[in-house]
Amino acid sequence: MKTFLLGLALVTTGSAAAQTALTGAGASFPYPLYSKMFAEYRETTGVTVNYQSVGSGAGQKQIVERTVDFAGSDNPMSDEAMRAAPAKLLHIPTAIGAVVPAYNVPGVTQPLRFTGRVLADIYLGKIRTWNDRAITALNPGVTIPPLPVTVARRSDGSGTTYVFSDYLGKVSPEWKSKVGVGNSLQWPVGTGARGNDGVAGVVKSTPGAIGYVELVYAKQNKLPYGSVQNRAGNFVLADNGPAAAAAQGVVIPADTRVSLTNSANAAAYPITSFTYVIFYQDQKYGNRSEAQGRALKNLLGWMTTTGQQYNEALDYARLPANVSSKVRGLLNSMTYGGKKL
Repeated sequence: MKTFLLGLALVTTGSAAAQTALTGAGASFPYPLYSKMFAEYRETTGVTVNYQSVGSGAGQKQIVERTVDFAGSDNPMSDEAMRAAPAKLLHIPTAIGAVVPAYNVPGVTQPLRFTGRVLADIYLGKIRTWNDRAITALNPGVTIPPLPVTVARRSDGSGTTYVFSDYLGKVSPEWKSKVGVGNSLQWPVGTGARGNDGVAGVVKSTPGAIGYVELVYAKQNKLPYGSVQNRAGNFVLADNGPAAAAAQGVVIPADTRVSLTNSANAAAYPITSFTYVIFYQDQKYGNRSEAQGRALKNLLGWMTTTGQQYNEALDYARLPANVSSKVRGLLNSMTYGGKKL
């Protein structure tokens, strides 16, 4: 478990000083972005945010149990999962990110091309060597060694896993029927690791390895990653523009819970997702004060407006305008004991 704990700050109201702190837990997918955002927010407002990067599944569990102020998750909770919560939960997106196939194949210096079917077959254990015909046919002119494939995947409940499996389920009927979609899966093959950083570590240390990680983790670890064929037939290398394109033309529901994978946009990178913050609409529960509820609302408002300036430098796309308007509506619906915050 990693904990991002920003220093203690005091907020003074009149002559009284009150400690302001918020806690969150969940997805590792946005952790680099949240680290930057929360550091900047403390400098601006004096509000401390403690975010634990423990995986989307653990974050969802903690918000249902009300042990944190908010959860981070790369996939929205299902209706069934939300019914386990004691009150109404809301979701707001904070960024758009891309999940990439990062690999360690010595001697290969240009980005390899993958289709969804090939990625599914690798993770089904059907493709076992890098010079398999299914891979070499997509990469003419590239000398690929006959190295065994080592599959790296998440061992914890993971929104990144959900996004990756959601995409594979759309492009591979065999994947959908045999493995399915979820935060935690019964994997046919692979070496498990916790967090995006854990999977990146396996890939970096293992010649022949391939793993799915959020783009920034591939870049931070200097791992090569492949382009993936999108629904229009184009091979697209992940970047902010192609990630943002995945949301163009998508109808965003009022609650913002939507899948962006396998976008029909010809410029889109196909393994793309919003990353969400999940919290209670009514903030009066447990020992929470109205000030704490208002502090959370202010934080979320800042993350989805001023805080968006930090997205692109860290390889996340900003929220599009049609999403920002939905976010404002959700934040304005927050209450404390039935009274609007």
